[in-house]
Amino acid sequence: MIKFHQVHKAYQTEGRMIPALQPCDLEIPGGQIYGLIGHSGAGKSTLLRLINRLEDPTGGRILVAGEEVTALKPEGLRTFRRQVGMIFQHFNLLSSKTVADNVAMPLKLAGELSRSAIKDKVAGLLKRVGLEEHAKKYPAQLSGGQKQRVGIARALSTDPKILLCDEATSALDPQTTAQVLTLLAEINRELGLTLVLITHEMDVIRRICDQVAVLDAGYIVEQGPVAKVFLHPQHPTTKRFVQEAEQIDEQELHQDFQAVEGRILRLTFHGQSTYEPLLGRVARKTGVDFTILAGRIDRIRDVPYGQLTVAFKGGEFQQAMDMLEASEVHLEVLR
Repeated sequence: MIKFHQVHKAYQTEGRMIPALQPCDLEIPGGQIYGLIGHSGAGKSTLLRLINRLEDPTGGRILVAGEEVTALKPEGLRTFRRQVGMIFQHFNLLSSKTVADNVAMPLKLAGELSRSAIKDKVAGLLKRVGLEEHAKKYPAQLSGGQKQRVGIARALSTDPKILLCDEATSALDPQTTAQVLTLLAEINRELGLTLVLITHEMDVIRRICDQVAVLDAGYIVEQGPVAKVFLHPQHPTTKRFVQEAEQIDEQELHQDFQAVEGRILRLTFHGQSTYEPLLGRVARKTGVDFTILAGRIDRIRDVPYGQLTVAFKGGEFQQAMDMLEASEVHLEVLR
């Protein structure tokens, strides 16, 4: 759906060109939820705004559904932008307009539907986001989560093919964040839209995204399926995000391990093997004793996963490793 070919962006400040995004290649498949994660200043917002040309690239080519948007003239760009909805961090609602009028605004500006058709469409959109009873309220009368739902309904009003989410949950509390993420996942599944969202929280990526790109200082330092990037991070920046999300202090763990005897490994289970009693079977078969030193079990989107840090002692160690690998458990030797 979206392709970047050596796209980069720099801003001119006091006579100097300051790079915000280094030359990058990126492919975002249609119908997926694609996450962009990075700390403040990493370049993720710049990358997002390049997709719908709210920012013009300094160089490179951007293609959306096969169309080169970097070559579009103003009229073509206006037509293209109707296919791209945007959800903002701070909602960007008009305080003097009702909920219904905020959702209707893009439709009125387009001027293609009658008043009655707009009214019917707005009612349907508010029902989709669970706000049909709030149509006549004003933004000041809504909670943060309700305001964001209005923003989502407004972004859907032009029947876009792509939704861009600019830190859509960072201003919300954890419970409301979960509700908004569930709504976005439902929209993706039911309408088949391509969603691109930026965040600085790995937990958001884990809950909702199919693929992710990690940005650091304007570079895409790691990208791929969320399960691969989350469970087996390669770049130091990605590892820090994962450790923050899982509240893991690797240095403290390694200090605790010094008094532990035997070989220490990290075992990663993915899918149904997460719930199978593999360690018990391996211990009985090989005579290996094991101690679980740390671990977690959770889900990446809808797929369960588990990671255990385990000490093995005695018995047939290599046979135990062969059994685990045969069950598609990923092994990482820590000591």
